[in-house]
Amino acid sequence: MAQNIYDNQEFFNEYSKLARSKKGLPGAPEWPFLQAMIKDIRDLTVLDLGCGFGWFCRWAKQAGAARVHGIDISQNMLSRALAAGPDPAITYEAGDLEQVNLPIESFHVVYSSLTIHYLEDPRRLFSQVYRTLIPQGRFVFSVEHPIFTAPTDPTWKKDSDGRVFWPLNAYSQEGLRTTDWLAKGVRKYHTTLETYISLLLNAGFILKSIKEWMPSDEDLRDHPEWADERHRPAFLLVAAQKVNSAE
Repeated sequence: MAQNIYDNQEFFNEYSKLARSKKGLPGAPEWPFLQAMIKDIRDLTVLDLGCGFGWFCRWAKQAGAARVHGIDISQNMLSRALAAGPDPAITYEAGDLEQVNLPIESFHVVYSSLTIHYLEDPRRLFSQVYRTLIPQGRFVFSVEHPIFTAPTDPTWKKDSDGRVFWPLNAYSQEGLRTTDWLAKGVRKYHTTLETYISLLLNAGFILKSIKEWMPSDEDLRDHPEWADERHRPAFLLVAAQKVNSAE
């Protein structure tokens, strides 16, 4: 079972203060690239895995989706999503993505933002996503970049000359990383880029797009405090497509 850290009240309180929590999708710097990967969703059925506060679910409905379903393990997250108001085209479900069983060929688009790195092994979920997509359906997701998740001490360092660097180590050693981020004892799982791509291909997907997000020059003009983020990618964004039937 995946760790339900978002129902830890200390963690949830701190998470609620983040820009992406308060501003929604515009507060997530990687969102414009994810939106471009999603493309036109008018009249389509959409599934959000790890839907959180429901920001993407509401955006998808406003973008013309016919039906949107969100799944999250956290009751805190789902309560916040439901508090945004009812919409007959949007439904929510409590569920553990490590154990979820998704219906066959029921969605045109499956989306997941910064959730899959909480799963010990995404292999099963990728197979479930392939199963639930209609032929030609799209799977768009983001995770913390493997260069971000690999270090045993994921904090910025300075060399003897005062230059900032990211302490990359243990990259080939996939598995659990326990960090103190917003609260103590947060469990995330390091998966290499090769493994992410191999698992997608083995599930039957074809790759459509990959983005290693780092701030652009324009981003830095608006957010000079992001300068250190140019040293390593924070997020990995992937778009994949199902070709054949699940059966």
